[in-house]
Amino acid sequence: MRFGVKEGLSENSGFFQFGQGVVGYGRYAQHRPADSPRDALRDAWQDVNCASGSVCLPFDLQEVVENLRMERYTEDRQYGSSRNGIVARMYYAVRPVLPVAFRRHLQRAYLSDWNKIAFPNWPVDHTVDSILRGSMQLLLRTQQLEKVPFIWFWPDGASGAVSMTHDVETAAGRDFCEYLMSINESFGIAASFQIIPEDRYDVSQKYLDSIRKRGFEVNVQDLNHDGRLYNDRSEFARRAEKINDYGRRFRAAGFRSAILYRRQEWYSDLDFSYDMSVPSSGHLEPQRGGCCTIMPYFVGKMLELPVTTTQDYSLFNYLRTFSIDLWKQQIELILEQNGLISFIVHPDYITRSRENRIYQQLLAHLARIRSQKNMWVTTPGEIDQWWRQRSKMELVSDGIGGWRIEGAGSERATLAYASDKEGKLVFTVPHSPLAELSAYNLQRS
Repeated sequence: MRFGVKEGLSENSGFFQFGQGVVGYGRYAQHRPADSPRDALRDAWQDVNCASGSVCLPFDLQEVVENLRMERYTEDRQYGSSRNGIVARMYYAVRPVLPVAFRRHLQRAYLSDWNKIAFPNWPVDHTVDSILRGSMQLLLRTQQLEKVPFIWFWPDGASGAVSMTHDVETAAGRDFCEYLMSINESFGIAASFQIIPEDRYDVSQKYLDSIRKRGFEVNVQDLNHDGRLYNDRSEFARRAEKINDYGRRFRAAGFRSAILYRRQEWYSDLDFSYDMSVPSSGHLEPQRGGCCTIMPYFVGKMLELPVTTTQDYSLFNYLRTFSIDLWKQQIELILEQNGLISFIVHPDYITRSRENRIYQQLLAHLARIRSQKNMWVTTPGEIDQWWRQRSKMELVSDGIGGWRIEGAGSERATLAYASDKEGKLVFTVPHSPLAELSAYNLQRS
C-alpha cells in the first residue's frame, strides 16, 4: 500500500500522535513536532487529507516506522542511560570485583525510574504495528473497500508465535542446561540456547552437540559479555570478526548481544541470519528505548526478532515479583495484536526451587493456551525461516475474484483479509480455528 506525504515536512524530527495513545516520531508537515513524548502532541488524524480517494499523511510513513524500529527517538534526554554512558562504563570496569548482592543493589538503583518513562508503552509496546494498522484503516475508508487481502502473519493460521530463549551466562548455567532441556521437553516446548564464546566458561563440541541432538538450537551470545561490545565502532568491527567465526564454528544462525546492548546501524558487520537483541519496550534494560513493535523486521540482511516480554532476571531482581502474572498479562496483550511472544529465561537464574517452579508454571501456561488460542510455539530459527519465506511470497489473483498465495512455503501460508467494521480494523482468517483473529481500533481521540 502506498500513501502520499503532505508538503512542508519539518526540518527536524519530533513526536506526534496518530490516534489515542499512539506516538509517532519523525518529520511533520506544516507543524513543528514536539521535542519530547511528555509534551502536548499534535494528533495526525486531524491533518490527514483523503481527497480524491487517496490518503495523504502529514508524515512519511516509511520514515516514521524506520525511526521507531531503529530507536532514533532516543535522542530525547529521558533515554540518557545508554551503552556508552559514563556510568555504564564505570560500572563494567569495576563489575568483576563487586559482590553479586551489591551489583544487584546498584542495578536496582540505576533503573529505579523505569516506571516514569513516557514512551515506549509498558508493559507491551506495539506502536509501529498500530501506526501501520491505522494507515490501513484509513486506506479502507478512503477507497471504500470492503476488504483487502494479505498473507497472514504466521503459518497455518496461527493467532501468534511464541519463542523461548535461554542465555547461558555462567558455568553453573551451562551445567544446568541438560536438566533445563528435560523440563522444556516435558511441556513440548523447544528453545534456543545463546552461548558466550569466550572467557565465561568452556564451550566444548560435546556440549553444543548435546543441545542440538535434543532438537534445541544453538546461537552465539556476544563475545565475552563484558558490556563493551558497542562502545567503539572500530573495536566492534574487530570483535564482530571473531563473533562471526564463532557463529560458523557453532553452526549458529542467530545472535544476541550481552545485556541487550545494541546499535542496529552496525549490524552489517554481523554475519547471522537473525538477531534477538532489541526489546520492544526497554524500560527495565540498562539501554533504554525499544523498537516499538512486536513483529519481526529486517535490518539490512538480518532479521530482528524483538524481545517482547520481561526477562526473568528483571522480574525476580528489579520488580521482585515471583509469579507469572506479568508474563500472562504481556502474553494476552501481544496475542491481541497477533504478535511474537518472545522470552529470555536464563538457566543461571532458575536453579533454585522457587524460580524453577515459576518457570515451570510459565511453560504450563504456554502449553495450555497453545491449543486453546492456536499459538505457534517454536524456535527463533523456525520463525526466521518462516518470516523470510513470507516476505518473498506473492498474492496472485485467480481471475474470478479470488486470490492465491505463491512462493516457497506457501503451503503453510494462509490468506487473510483486513476490513473496517464499526470503526475497527478487523483481521479475518477464513479457515483458521479462530476465524476473526483481531479487532484493532484506532479512531481519533
